[in-house]
Formats: sequence, C-alpha cells, structure tokens
Amino acid sequence: MSKLWQSAAEAVHDVIHDGATIAAGGFGLSGNPNDLIEAIRDSGAKDLTIISNNMGVDGKGLGILLENHQVKRVLASYVGENKLFAQQFLSGELEVEFVPQGTLAERLRAGGAGIAGFYTKTGVGTPIAEGKELHEFDGETYVLERGIVADIAIVHAFRADAAGNLIYRHASRNFNPNVATAGRVTLVEAEEILGEGEFIDPNIIVTPGIFVQRLMQATDRPKDIEQRTVRPRALTGA
Repeated sequence: MSKLWQSAAEAVHDVIHDGATIAAGGFGLSGNPNDLIEAIRDSGAKDLTIISNNMGVDGKGLGILLENHQVKRVLASYVGENKLFAQQFLSGELEVEFVPQGTLAERLRAGGAGIAGFYTKTGVGTPIAEGKELHEFDGETYVLERGIVADIAIVHAFRADAAGNLIYRHASRNFNPNVATAGRVTLVEAEEILGEGEFIDPNIIVTPGIFVQRLMQATDRPKDIEQRTVRPRALTGA
C-alpha cells in the first residue's frame, strides 16, 4: 500500500478529531511541519493537546493554532517567543505542562520505543516533580517520567523515499526524529521525495519507514527565522 498522499489536507482529514493529542517536530521555527499545521488549522478540530518543544511565534508555526483557539493543552519546554501563548495561559484558556527539554526528548523517544516510563534526576526538588513518583538509586533521588505516545505525530523531513524512510537537514533535524516514532499515526511532509524504485542509502536513514504511515510533498516556502541577528559588515578600504 502506497504511503504517498496528494496533500497535507488529505492526509489529515480522517485522523484529526476534537481532543486529539498531536506531537509536532520543530525547534523554534526550524523544521516545523508547516503544511500539516495549516491542514490541522483548516480542519477546525478543537480542544487539541499539542506536544512540542515550543509553540512557534505569533502568526507562524504552531502559533496559528493558538490564534484559531484550537488548543486546550500544551506540553512544551520553551514558549517565550509567543505573546498570545502567554495571554491564553494567564487567562486560563490554555493548560500548560512545562517539561525540561531533555526530558521531553526522552519522553518522546521512550514512547516510540515502547518504554512506559523512566527515571531522571532532572526536575527533582522543583515543581516539575510535584505529584510524581520519586525513587532513590545509589543514594540519589530520581523522578519517574512517562513516555509519550500521541494520537498523531507531524514531522518535517528533508528527504524521503516511497517506503517512508527519512533523513533530515542540519538544524531542522531537532525534535523531528523523536516525534516521528511517538505517534500512533505519523504524517510526514518532505522537501524531496525520491522516485519509484529509488531508496535512501540504509546507512544514512535516520527514521525508518516502519514508523511512517503517510507521506506528502512539502510546499516550497521561505524558511523563517524567529530573530535574525547579524554582525555589522566590516568596512574596507583606505
């Protein structure tokens, strides 16, 4: 059965639903699955739980789902670039669980590997550990964190083959590989999709196709940067 779909809208339409839990790849605006995010926005699904390193910025990335008031709960590491996020959180519209960045990555990886939970020292003695099981190992206290399995995982890849094998490019690799394994249904948009009979070299595959259910061509669009910072150009001459 082919994993190729004509568009993000078609790939999303029969798996998205009110109250769905969605894990999204990306870090800042790098490696965001923008076509799939827009398809979720256009679906009108409400009361979503979003699991992602961050929620984009105002008007971009996952921020467009906040603008459309589709998100009920967020698990994230960093949200400082999004003013609307802060407004919705402070008003009580948005529930938030802050997760240390490394812990979030490991919770996604664990979920994808079939690991129900793991112990970590990160967060012990802070509000992060409140209400969670603690255990002592070798005289040190650890907190139990649960693996994450989402209803839907949305991923941006650089290159894919028809079998769904994926590789990523530079910084856009970020959370995408962990997210790709953590969905009951994983949807992938790829900048390049190899032709029939062409396959990615097995030695460089990052995400094996077994984890990918649906694959589509990503729209060619400018790659956004949250804050562009450059040094002044050095003046030359006599």
